[in-house]
Amino acid sequence: MYHSVMAKTGQPSTSTDPAAGLGCATDTQGAGDPDLDVATGLVQLTALVQGVYARVSERHDLTPVQAKLLCVLLGGPRGMADLAQCFGVEKAALTGLMDRAERRGLAQRSSVPGDRRALQATLTDAGHQAATAFYAEVSAELSRLIAPLTDSDRERFRSTMAEIIARCRTSPSASDRCVS
Repeated sequence: MYHSVMAKTGQPSTSTDPAAGLGCATDTQGAGDPDLDVATGLVQLTALVQGVYARVSERHDLTPVQAKLLCVLLGGPRGMADLAQCFGVEKAALTGLMDRAERRGLAQRSSVPGDRRALQATLTDAGHQAATAFYAEVSAELSRLIAPLTDSDRERFRSTMAEIIARCRTSPSASDRCVS
């Protein structure tokens, strides 16, 4: 991406685009720009989504990582080792995240039936309410990002996105399989 900006302009971008905050030089290519490459578009889209996620997390008095934990646990109990893989962290780092969630009364750890050494994480009632409220608000805000698209373009975007996610879930990387 940096090289494509350099090739077009002869200098790195000084754009204030949100994607620049990810450490990528970007230019200000618009939605209909035929020169927008996939990588630049995905980085810019990622920055937009992360910005929405961060703002909504803050409104719910959560960090983005806490919000992700709550959303992952909305699907049901998860083993601690599985969560560590999902978050791409060591079990010790996940333990700290769970400690904070437990102190706030949002999640709890319990033993796994049939394996007294293993622990699983679940939402408390308060955590379930917080996760549901966060999810509803972040979903509404993210839906506004694609609202200008036609119905058929929104459906094409949804199905293409679902296909990419499904393919990534079958890849060897555990972090790719944990899309919440």
